[in-house]
This record gives sequence, structure tokens and C-alpha cells, in this order.
Amino acid sequence: MTRTTLAATAVSFLLLAAGPVAAADAPACKTIRMSDPGWTDITSTNALAGVLLDGLGYEQDVKTLSVPIGYESMKNGNIDVFLGNWMPAQQKFIDALNEAKAIEVLGTNLQGAKFTLAVPSYVAEGGVKDFKDLAANADKFDSKIYGIEPGAPANQNILKMIDANDFGLKDWKVVESGEQAMLAQVKRSQNGKDWIVFLAWAPHPMNETFDITYLSGGDAYFGANFGGADVRTLARAGWPADCPNAATLFKNLKFDLAMENTMMGKILDDGQDPKAAAKALLKAKPDVLGPWLEGVTTLDGKPGLPAVKASLGL
Repeated sequence: MTRTTLAATAVSFLLLAAGPVAAADAPACKTIRMSDPGWTDITSTNALAGVLLDGLGYEQDVKTLSVPIGYESMKNGNIDVFLGNWMPAQQKFIDALNEAKAIEVLGTNLQGAKFTLAVPSYVAEGGVKDFKDLAANADKFDSKIYGIEPGAPANQNILKMIDANDFGLKDWKVVESGEQAMLAQVKRSQNGKDWIVFLAWAPHPMNETFDITYLSGGDAYFGANFGGADVRTLARAGWPADCPNAATLFKNLKFDLAMENTMMGKILDDGQDPKAAAKALLKAKPDVLGPWLEGVTTLDGKPGLPAVKASLGL
């Protein structure tokens, strides 16, 4: 047996003794394209995912796209992963995407979320606690409901409600702007004790910044339990098979309300850069890394957990 053969045999024996070697993703998987509708909760979870991807040798490319455009981009193969599929609020979009066989569900990344209309608590104390209480107070609200960015499914739900004249709201209007503009209006209204009705949700630091009351009665449009929702992770069809290692990471990612509230507070209230806020949170809560990185390697096939810890200085 030659020296070369002996060496090759020894290497093979060592590899077998060490157990199976994880397969690395193809180089084409290096850049992972994600979308953000401009919602701070998704900005937060995208940032957490981005820090992990950096440590694993991937590159994250986040594009700010409204929900409809983001889904169309996923259908066209221009977006790989979306962390913000709120269900059941986005069921209409999902039905269309499923019909086109354009997406795969990687899992639920958040449970216990909610999303419906709310008012400042002084308005609730004034008699508005349910959707049916709005019309009788149209003058105080200036017949306006403050929503988020144009095209958002929640805005469309409200417009559908107005078009149907449910709750006597046929003459009302939806003010479509964006999360930050809407919350700025809530703050101005609260400072002046003016009446306002707006979209509210959890997780979000608005639940701590403002004293708000979620309205009952909107189950037909937002779902039971004040629009109780699960948030799912979606991938474009075929991406998990093409990039199984990165897909495993996204399947593993599970968040909770407290974590997202903390992240969102760092961004909205403290003005921190999302990636900096994500790094700070992960350094403070390193225990989440083990479950998130189980079975995940770096892009080039090395163990993922120590690589991410090293990138965080842990």
C-alpha cells in the first residue's frame, strides 16, 4: 500500500469516526432576500435573523415592500423568505399564493399576537368599547379610522367593512399612512385628549407607551380574541430544497411577545439601529441560540452555534 493510499485511508477513517459531515448550502444560497412591509415587528425579527446569518457566513438583503408587492415578489422568485405572514388576516393572499404553488410554510414564528382596532382608554371610558359604538360618535372621531401603509390587509379589512356599511360606518374614511405616522397621530391625540380610533397590535411597544383599549366586536374582520393571530415564516417555492441549511435556520426561529416588545422598544423608543439592537438582545439572551441553530451549519459546512457565538463575542 502506498503512502498516499495510507494517508487517504486514515483521513476516511477519521471522517467516519467523527460522524456524518453536514452538507453546506450551495454558493448561490449566500444572499438571502427578505422583505419588510415597514412594520417594526418584522424589522426586529429580520434584524435578529440577519445577525445569525452574518455569523453563519450568509448575506441578508432586506427590501422594504408593501405586503401585496412583497408577496408578488415572492411569487416571481425575487424574495426568498418572509417572516411576517400574519394569519388569519392575510388569508386572502395566502389562498392566491397557494393556488399558484408559489410558497412553502416553514413554520409559525410567533403565537399570541393580536391585531384589531383600538382607542385610547379615555375614549373607552367615554363609551366606545366595541365596533358598534363608533358610528354614534362619528363627530368626535371626525369619521376617520387611522390605518397603516396603503395596501395592507388590515386596511383592506376596514375598507371592506365601510363598503358594507357594517356598524353604520358607510361615511367613514381610512387614513392610510404608515406605522410611524399613525402612532404619531395617536400621540398627538392622546396629548390633547382628542378621540381617535386606530389599528393596534401586539407585539408592539405602543401597548406600554399608550394606555389603549382594544375594541370588541370585530371578529368577522379581524378574527376572534381581538384579532388573535399567529405569525408564520414563508419561503418561495423551491427555496428550502435549494438551500436546506438556511431553511433549517428559518424553521427553527421562534420568537415571543416579550422578546419582540423589547426589540421594538430599542428601535422605536431608544432609536437604536435594528442590527445593533439585535446583537444586544442576543448577547443578553444567548440561551435562544442553541434551539435556533440546532442542525444548522455555516455556509461552508462548519458548526453553526460556535460560529455565531464567536461573531457576537460570546
